[in-house]
Amino acid sequence: MNKKVFVATLLLATAGTISAQNKEGGITYQMIQQMEKKQNSNATNKALFNAIASNSIDNLAKNHANAGTVDTYFSNETPKQSIHDQKSSGRCWMFSGLNVLRSNFALAQDQKMTVEYSQAYLFFYDQLEKANLMLQGTIDYAKKPIDDKMVRFFFQNPISDGGTFCGVADLAEKYGLVPMSVMPETYSSENTSRMARIISSKLREFGLELRDMVAKGKNKKAIQSRKAEMLGEVYHILSLTLGEPVKEFTYTFTDKNGKTIAPAKKYTPKSFYEFTVGGKINDTFIMVMNDPRRPYYKTYEVEYDRHTYDGHNWKYLNLPMKDIKEMAIVSIKAGRKMYSSYDVGKQLDRKRGYLDINNYDYGTLFGTSFGMNKAQRIETFDSGSTHAMTLTAVDLDENGNPKKWKVENSWGSDNGFGGCFIMTDKWFDEYMFRLVVNKKFVSEKLLKDYEQKPTMVTPDDPLFSEDN
Repeated sequence: MNKKVFVATLLLATAGTISAQNKEGGITYQMIQQMEKKQNSNATNKALFNAIASNSIDNLAKNHANAGTVDTYFSNETPKQSIHDQKSSGRCWMFSGLNVLRSNFALAQDQKMTVEYSQAYLFFYDQLEKANLMLQGTIDYAKKPIDDKMVRFFFQNPISDGGTFCGVADLAEKYGLVPMSVMPETYSSENTSRMARIISSKLREFGLELRDMVAKGKNKKAIQSRKAEMLGEVYHILSLTLGEPVKEFTYTFTDKNGKTIAPAKKYTPKSFYEFTVGGKINDTFIMVMNDPRRPYYKTYEVEYDRHTYDGHNWKYLNLPMKDIKEMAIVSIKAGRKMYSSYDVGKQLDRKRGYLDINNYDYGTLFGTSFGMNKAQRIETFDSGSTHAMTLTAVDLDENGNPKKWKVENSWGSDNGFGGCFIMTDKWFDEYMFRLVVNKKFVSEKLLKDYEQKPTMVTPDDPLFSEDN
């Protein structure tokens, strides 16, 4: 067959195939032709393809003009403490929350005494409590159809390793705390995915059984008794993967250099909590959020999204960044670290531990632009609160305005800048979402705003879909 005839026949056949498959709104052969015409087959595009095909996009998009030495000076900084590593887990919320608690203890001891809490201990009870939350939620909504929004929420997310500071407060108050040395990490505490899949599968099976018991009219006592048996199986799995929680231990306090400064003493988790934390954590702080989709100075609560069934939903006051920064600065000046959360993957130069909106120029590389604002990014699931870190420092200019911020991360001391990240104030504006602040650093007006009756929002909201 003549080559030209063959090509023409092939094009007609291809067009016919596309047309046959096409419905209104689908990709047509004519659309493909237009796209092809717009592709410039010049030397520049060929060079770009060759470069992108053989290299990391981030390496090619890195803004060389922004790749200089990072300024590490901070005008106001809280005392340094050791950096921990959450490994392959989503427990950043716990690491950040416990960072705050151990920092508060060292501050109260005038930095003469330090403590490092066991994440594995608190994680055991976090997982057990979340299992109970799922099973009890399944009972509460058992008369709803299986495709009901809340029923789907429990079965889709039976357990997770994510969370927020409210979980640290509820769990620590209920179960106490222990030192890291008396209950160290295990493989499954540092690598949570397999354990989570196993427990999730069991919880879904249990959930169906509980729904069936309710449908058959079983009495509440029988249902609760069966739920307790189910939780016993979960407890057994957790004991084998994380270790049984410590009930009593002997501990010796040291200073930051490891020197013994107090005689060994016996503690329980609750007595250790009382000594190192003191009274209740709940009611001592407020959580604030920057969500430009919603009215500011209003309080919101995330329905059914908590760590313990008998604990606290996530409740927050929505504020402009200006107000959030003001209370953060006051807290840092007082030496108080804060739990905070961010969309850390955006514009992160991980090697330098530097976050700036100009780190990478993807637009120029691909000949396009990325024009969504913060509200639009949240609404379309393009951005949200994905990672918690501990806010530790701020650098202020001569007028008292912030230039940059520093956080302690939980990815190990060899990650970023000595285990910390430095972020410009512009990046902070765009990708910072949540801050937990002691009430003593919050104005009376904002405290009053926080006490409003909250508007309930659902946990499938874009801002919380990847929350950790």
